[in-house]
Amino acid sequence: MAPAAQPKKTDPSFQPPGPAREREAVLQHATCAVCGSDRQSVILEAQYENEKDLDLIDKFRASGDELLIDRLVACAACGMQYISPRLRGDLIFSSYAEGEDPVYVSQMQARERTFAIALGHVERESGGQRGRLLDVGTAAGGFLAAATARGWQAEGCEPNRWLAAWGSRQYGVHIRSGSVFDQPYEPASFDVITLWDVIEHTTDPRAMIEHCRTLLKPGGILVVNYPDIGSWIARGLGRRWLFLTSVHLHYFSRSTITRLLESCEFRVAVIRPHVQRLELDYILSRGAILSPGLTGLARKVTSMLGARQMQVPYWLGQTFVVARRTNALLLALLGSRELAEMLMLL
Repeated sequence: MAPAAQPKKTDPSFQPPGPAREREAVLQHATCAVCGSDRQSVILEAQYENEKDLDLIDKFRASGDELLIDRLVACAACGMQYISPRLRGDLIFSSYAEGEDPVYVSQMQARERTFAIALGHVERESGGQRGRLLDVGTAAGGFLAAATARGWQAEGCEPNRWLAAWGSRQYGVHIRSGSVFDQPYEPASFDVITLWDVIEHTTDPRAMIEHCRTLLKPGGILVVNYPDIGSWIARGLGRRWLFLTSVHLHYFSRSTITRLLESCEFRVAVIRPHVQRLELDYILSRGAILSPGLTGLARKVTSMLGARQMQVPYWLGQTFVVARRTNALLLALLGSRELAEMLMLL
């Protein structure tokens, strides 16, 4: 998304007007998660008057669809885009932990199909080996079910207690309730760690990536899926891009996600568009927030044709990354990233 013609420097003491709640008590200033800089320019001003979900549990449910009302800024040093100011991290996490989300789990069959295809790409990078896998922010466990069916020793963790319980019951997979930072996972114990639609939600993406690195075996694989704000569709739709939502705190592009991963001692092996599948009526219902009339008409036609539950592929900028944990000592001794990577593959 192109910056505004005359970007304005932000002020860490900035406090927006407080419409429905005392925002000065619940918002905090944020800095760049990629390079740590505090120098920012405004891309989109806040629109708090358009807030739809006053209840934070509704706002932060997995199927939440409130369009962005917060201020979007860009790092003046590296170009990373993110929300600042934003809700306090404790409020965000506690909101994710509560509530039920039957709308999300209504699409699990389509999600399983998407995950099965994605696993094929992961297994190509792993040389066909199926070891121990951790899915961070696993939601209702669809990816765990797909991985287990293909022979992986798969487990996951999920902040939302209702989704974790639903997935454990539905699929018989091992889902721990809570954050990955709360779990007793042993260092260097996983061959693959996956972050499906997670990194953009976390308050500290760097801490998340670094923690995942400690849990991966040397040479282990990290999979990250995120909505790319540098994609042509995001740039074309601007503020009407459906992934520009209140629950997404960070907006990566290919360059900023690569920079973050490399600074956390990962080597990016694959980065490409990620096509997902959902039921047609569900996809159309998500578009109602932009055009209720047109969406309503399209849903009626779909219903008449008996195609409401048809699973269709869609892409709105979702991007799939596979990165491999590198050996920091080897890199330091050799002083050559390219040579180190060649030796690691021997």
